[in-house]
Amino acid sequence: MPDFASLLPVALCGLALISLIAAGTWIASLVRHDVSLVDRLWSLMIAGPAVVYAAQASSTSPRAIAVLVLVLAWGLRLAAYITWRNWGHGEDRRYQEIRARNQPHFAFKSLYLVFALQMVLAWIVSAPTLAALAGDRAFGTLDVAGIVVALVGFLFEAIGDAQMAAFRREPSHKGQVMDRGLWRYTRHPNYFGEACFWWGVWLIALAAGGAAAIWTVLSPLLMTVLLLKVSGVAMLEKDIGERRPAYRDYIARTNAFIPGPPRRKETSA
Repeated sequence: MPDFASLLPVALCGLALISLIAAGTWIASLVRHDVSLVDRLWSLMIAGPAVVYAAQASSTSPRAIAVLVLVLAWGLRLAAYITWRNWGHGEDRRYQEIRARNQPHFAFKSLYLVFALQMVLAWIVSAPTLAALAGDRAFGTLDVAGIVVALVGFLFEAIGDAQMAAFRREPSHKGQVMDRGLWRYTRHPNYFGEACFWWGVWLIALAAGGAAAIWTVLSPLLMTVLLLKVSGVAMLEKDIGERRPAYRDYIARTNAFIPGPPRRKETSA
């Protein structure tokens, strides 16, 4: 695998593409007065550089094809789903709170508080894609393991999203807690699937580059921390028990992240 210094120009080309996506989304957010547009394009900021990295690698190996298909499928599906889900709902409540805390001149501040930050995070998360496409080791068992883990993660996230969408379409479910399908075993199957996906891509990067690619573990680690502690589970559930009392019981019996059998409700003797 080429050393980090030789990969830096290609990585910077990926960053340039991410910057263009982020800048365009920021301009659109000014017009729409909706910073949460960034959520719709977040996955494309991560997946987009795969095209740049693949073009530079000029490889048609099974590994390169698998990585490119997986990453682009993940990015396009998630962008399309979030766009569909959020269409017509205006700015997300979380971003409204950020906007309120950073007045006046939030329109300018959002450029670095939201868009530049997500641009850098997306660049870091895309690192295993670069390593996987640039590596030159023979395709082997670790590649297969990575592809399987990534595919399981992709399906877990996609199925979880589809189940939630179907649940919300049913008027009789209004006010109820989604606790069926994959949501019976984890409160956030979509987040678990997303983390699995990037751990899988990292395994492929490791297969491609060996020890030289170990540093790209920053990607799945960062994604897992974000999903658990920052913009995912922690942010969504910080006050949900107060807003939705039925969710407290769901929390008591269901794992937050890693799927597991529902816990039985304790009864007094």
